[in-house]
Amino acid sequence: MTRSLGTAVAALFMAVLVGCSSPAGTDSGGGASVPQPAAPGDPEGAPADTDRQVIATATASLAVEDPADSAQRVSELVESAGGRVDERTEQAASGEDGTEGAVADLVVRVPAAELTGLLADLEELGDVESVSVSRSDVTASAVDLDARISALRTSVARLTTLMDGAATTEALLAAEEALADRQETLESLQSQRALLADQVELSTLSVHLEPFGVAPAGGPDGFLDGLGTGWRALVSALSGAAIVFGVLLPWLGIAALVAAAVLVLVRLARRRTPVLTSGPPLPPGPTLPPQA
Repeated sequence: MTRSLGTAVAALFMAVLVGCSSPAGTDSGGGASVPQPAAPGDPEGAPADTDRQVIATATASLAVEDPADSAQRVSELVESAGGRVDERTEQAASGEDGTEGAVADLVVRVPAAELTGLLADLEELGDVESVSVSRSDVTASAVDLDARISALRTSVARLTTLMDGAATTEALLAAEEALADRQETLESLQSQRALLADQVELSTLSVHLEPFGVAPAGGPDGFLDGLGTGWRALVSALSGAAIVFGVLLPWLGIAALVAAAVLVLVRLARRRTPVLTSGPPLPPGPTLPPQA
């Protein structure tokens, strides 16, 4: 009985020793135990930098002399500030004054720190009719994405190590399948984080350019604004009338010459009409003798 007890104790000791020396990530049956990624709230997945992440979006509407020329100047200002032009559309003038209907629209991306300065520089191009700036704090989203990315990277590293030490084919296949799934999720989160970082780093600004004299969609904001809009409209109308008169002047000269020629012909025709209708004088009739 003492020998049997000693054998049982030795067997228990060997089982404990084997269990402690077995590699992490494997179960007692030799199968692979796929490590799970750390939760986003785990300390090892928390990002070190928790600065505020803000996305700024702005719009501006300007009245300028030449929308196409001003669009080029806006592009130059954006590029000098370290930004880029994502969209630029221009519509040619349709009126006879050369500016009516001409508009230009731009969508630009500028460094967030340069947005305020760029909006101030737009005042040099013309009259700024409206400006709108909105900011959205996405710090929580950025921290969450960073934590999830860090946890998935740790999980991918563990799965790679597990694949190197897989004892069976089943364990290797299970590790490969889990690794492919984690890498796909990791790449998706990295793309979302890159897009968020780009939106934080570069603010989006939409600029609308139109010629002077075009009233804003909501109408003038006050007396001075209405007076300025009316004056610019009057100047544009007089300029358009002068251009129209210049275009019609040669035709008016030709029309005057034709009218003069027709008038002369009419007068000559009227002078000849009495002469043609009056015949030669009739001969005198016989003279009757006087009656007694």
